[in-house]
Amino acid sequence: MDLADTLADTPQFSPLYRQIADMLTRSLQAGEWQPGQPIPSEQELAVRYKVSQGTVRKAIDALASSNLLVRRQGKGTYVASHTEATTQFRFLRLTPDSPEPLSARKLAAPATPHEPLARRFLDCRRQRPPAEVAVALGLRGGALAVQVRRLLYFRERPVVLDDLWLPAALFKGLTWERLAAYRGPMYGLFEAEFGVRMIRAEEQIRAVAADAAVATLLESVSGAPLLEVSRIAYTFGDRAVEFRRGLYDTRHHHYRNTLG
Repeated sequence: MDLADTLADTPQFSPLYRQIADMLTRSLQAGEWQPGQPIPSEQELAVRYKVSQGTVRKAIDALASSNLLVRRQGKGTYVASHTEATTQFRFLRLTPDSPEPLSARKLAAPATPHEPLARRFLDCRRQRPPAEVAVALGLRGGALAVQVRRLLYFRERPVVLDDLWLPAALFKGLTWERLAAYRGPMYGLFEAEFGVRMIRAEEQIRAVAADAAVATLLESVSGAPLLEVSRIAYTFGDRAVEFRRGLYDTRHHHYRNTLG
C-alpha cells in the first residue's frame, strides 16, 4: 500500500506518523495480522509506506501506548492479545487494600499467576435487551443480545457481580458451557473464537446500595455500599460491542486509576 493511495481518506493536518498509525490500525482491523502474531519490521513498513523508519517507529510507539501492539525485546513487534499478561486486565481497576500476594479461589477456571480473580458464571442467555443497552450497543429492530452474568472472587470472597450484554449477531454459539470451559480471560475467548477485540472502553462510576438479591450473591447485607461501574467497550471503528454493569464490593478493595 502506497501512502499516496490513502491520503485522500486521511486528514491533511494529521502528522505523518499519525497517518501511518491510522493505516496500521486499518490493517489490524482487516485482520492482516492476527492477535499474537508479529507485524513486519520497521524497515519493511518504511518501504511499504515510503516513509522513514523513524516515522514508522513513532507510529508503532503510538499504537503500543494504546495497547494495540506490543514490543518484545529482541523479537520485534506483535499484535496485542487479551491473552497476554500485560493486557488481560487492562480494563479491570480493582485492587486489594492489602499489598501481600493473595490466593484466588479456583472455580470455573483456575487462576493463573497473572489472574488474581477467579470467576463463576451464573447465566448466559439470548434475549431482547433493555432500551438502555440497545441504545448503547446500537441495536435496532428488536435485535437480540447475549446477557452474561458472572461473579468474580478474590481471596475466596465474591467482590464483583458483572452483567454483560453483547450483540447476539457477533457472538453466535456463545453459551454458559463455552464460557465456563475456556481457560483464559473472557476477552481472550471473544478475540480468539468470535473475532471481536475490545480495544478501548468508557466508564461511568457511581455509589449505590446493594439490594437483597445482590447482597446475597456478594455475601454482604442489604443496603451495603457498592460501586456501580458501567462500561461500554469498543472495537475498531468505534463500534460498541459490549455493555457491562459491574457492582463492586469495596470493603477490602479500592478502585484504582492512573491520570495524566
